[in-house]
Amino acid sequence: MSDRKIPPSKVLEILPIKAISSLEIPFVGDIAAGFPSPAEDYLEECIDLNREFIKNPTSTFYGRVKGVSMIDSGYYPGDVLIIDKSLQPKTNSVVVCYLNGEFTLKRVKIEKKQIYLMPDNAEFQPILVTEDDELIIWGVVTYVIKKSY
Repeated sequence: MSDRKIPPSKVLEILPIKAISSLEIPFVGDIAAGFPSPAEDYLEECIDLNREFIKNPTSTFYGRVKGVSMIDSGYYPGDVLIIDKSLQPKTNSVVVCYLNGEFTLKRVKIEKKQIYLMPDNAEFQPILVTEDDELIIWGVVTYVIKKSY
């Protein structure tokens, strides 16, 4: 049940966050995804994406997905992840792990005293973490930024 190797294609690119910067972007308010609502002719306010998405600036970083092991959960190559190192992972959390010298993105499964790193792609096998492995859970994925075109 264990896939011991993490191919280089699954390695994440880690990017620092410059949370001290501020970029306010116009915010149009709620947008209906069902029936259309009357158009608003004004912008309600501005939002700062750092304040909106980064709750713990000193423990948050970005990562760019570079593989397909989590594609069935909607994590595609090129997606940018916002990862918070201060959060405690729970079963089913999507986490960035440093396993045996390489980064990987997986869903964590904790059963009794065993930890599994679960892919969300049937072509990949779960990884049973053993005492011989070096595992550091870097953080929990809090947001995914996707390009829609």
